Amino acid sequence: MTTTLRPMGPERHTPDGGRSRGYEVCVNSRPVGSVGLSTDSRLGPGAGRIQGLRIAEQDRRRGRGTVAALAAEEVLRGWGCTRIEITVPASAGAARAMADGLGYTERNRILSKRVPARPPSLPPGSAARAMNATEFEAWLEASKEDYARSWTERGVPEEAARAKSEDDHRRKLPDGVRTSGAVLRVLSHEGRDAGTLWLAVGEGLPEAVDAFVFDVEVDAELRGRGHGRSLMLLAERECRAAGADVLGLNVFTSNTPARRLYESLGYEPVLYGLYKPLA
Repeated sequence: MTTTLRPMGPERHTPDGGRSRGYEVCVNSRPVGSVGLSTDSRLGPGAGRIQGLRIAEQDRRRGRGTVAALAAEEVLRGWGCTRIEITVPASAGAARAMADGLGYTERNRILSKRVPARPPSLPPGSAARAMNATEFEAWLEASKEDYARSWTERGVPEEAARAKSEDDHRRKLPDGVRTSGAVLRVLSHEGRDAGTLWLAVGEGLPEAVDAFVFDVEVDAELRGRGHGRSLMLLAERECRAAGADVLGLNVFTSNTPARRLYESLGYEPVLYGLYKPLA
């Protein structure tokens, strides 16, 4: 039997040169599923994305999803893509196993946790205050630089990483320190500033979370002293203060200390971000 992709409707184009199209997955011309393909200009030229790959229940466990994914890679290669990005829900064990078999590498994961009704207090000597406008300007420049570097270190071209960082910060903090739904805090310990927190509450967040930690940063000279944990406790307290129940965050897979911290606090994966270079 032959598994192929059959276009569903015309190809769509965006002003920035992006393209996308939906396809039926067919076996001997019989539809058995669907998949969406697109380019992802926010991750630089050559980035393609496979999303929404679905195979009908009665046609699963026959290798058709794998063949469809390979066919999708060929389409994206024909579009000039040099790497592919996908996201896989943590609950989709079969999809994750298929991605592993096809050579995809995990870059990052989204974690979440239902915050206790009464989160623990900050450790003795630690306190938090709202970030002021002057502090915000210095923090913003450092945050944008760190965020861009986190992507370049994981295979995204520098120009694209910097553009993504600028765009993400501009969209998420349109009114700076006064942005609605943005919680920007400075953590101090025994009178010395130890770190910063950026928490968002409200719309525009990943599915199934009410609040999201976009950034926690501990002063380089004070790392390894538990302030990262204090910042996360602060995030949980701010989450509850805003009336939110489920707190989410992103962590890059290679950041082992951060992963261990979040796991120790009870955060669990909900979504994996994976990528694969195209030869």
